[in-house]
Amino acid sequence: MKKLYATICLYLTTLLSAQVPQAFSYQTIAFNTSGAPISNGNVALKISILENSATGTVLYTETHNKTTNSKGLVNLNIGQGTATIGNFGAINWGANIKFVKVEMDPAGGSNYTNVGVNQLMTVPYAQVSKTVVTGAGQGITLVSPNGTNYILNVNDSGTLSLPMGQSSGNQTIPANLYFYGSYNNFNASSSELLRNKNINEKVGYKYLSTNTQFKFIVAQNTSAQVYGSGSQNTLIPNGSNFNTSSNGFYRINTMSYGTSTNVFVENINPTIYLSINNSISPQVSPTNYNVSTNKFSINLTGVTSTNFSGFKIHLPTTSTSSSNEFLGDNLNDSNFDIEGAYIMIPNLSNNPKNFKIEFSVNFDATGSYTITQI
Repeated sequence: MKKLYATICLYLTTLLSAQVPQAFSYQTIAFNTSGAPISNGNVALKISILENSATGTVLYTETHNKTTNSKGLVNLNIGQGTATIGNFGAINWGANIKFVKVEMDPAGGSNYTNVGVNQLMTVPYAQVSKTVVTGAGQGITLVSPNGTNYILNVNDSGTLSLPMGQSSGNQTIPANLYFYGSYNNFNASSSELLRNKNINEKVGYKYLSTNTQFKFIVAQNTSAQVYGSGSQNTLIPNGSNFNTSSNGFYRINTMSYGTSTNVFVENINPTIYLSINNSISPQVSPTNYNVSTNKFSINLTGVTSTNFSGFKIHLPTTSTSSSNEFLGDNLNDSNFDIEGAYIMIPNLSNNPKNFKIEFSVNFDATGSYTITQI
């Protein structure tokens, strides 16, 4: 395995801004396996914020693609990368110690190698203050030991409104929610983090069998707050189990509406979305799913250089409050990128060819694919 080295330097003064900055500075020098700096090279980095220890819970992860200078130096702002896990703005910097984990691919791809985990000895001052001093009417969020959020408010007369608990009609869902259920014996340590699709929506994808029961938990430990089903599929603390009605590949989706959060559970069938050049498009077979390999397969027949200009994997939804997702490939490395570029098939000609597309989709919509001529 290729070994990478990096010199880590964190600048914990926040970026200048009229509002509370959502980032802090980071520098590293990237070295190759010979110990020489990677001069003027394109490198990819994955930055994670961990809680409590160097192997603790991942609160937030983002990726960056950067170019080193002539000395191998990389400058970036943590909090302004492409988020893949969690929400940087939702991190409670005032609770527990934090660690920064740095992973790097010197080729600029996604084959990351861990180059170091360091404790944040000083938390950026504005990141702490924004969890205490909030805007007018927003209140202060207090986090209990089990991860439940409670909001302390004050009115214009100075009267405090103390949080006595949460109800299905007025709740704040934690920034991170993990999915688990009867399929893994409700094992919190192997629960899977729902991806933050946007500020109000979280989503995950998984094959589940008939009558699978599941809930959500705010951290991967047994003492964390559990959320289940309330009335009309609302998400409430300590609610009952959700349940699947049939075997299938499911899209699990939570949507916040301010005073409540609803859960949508859809049995979906991933398909191929074609970019075609004329009205005579390739033929697409029905999607087949192999439970034992966790792979989908679709056949494309009659593909030519004149009727085909790429495809994406389509993850559909029937919910009117959400949107479809499409998986492409930005780096042409056979790994999916959400809303990535169209995937091309090489060596096409005017003579029709047939292909088998096999792919897997992970819980967070990452995954990989192969294209085989048949």
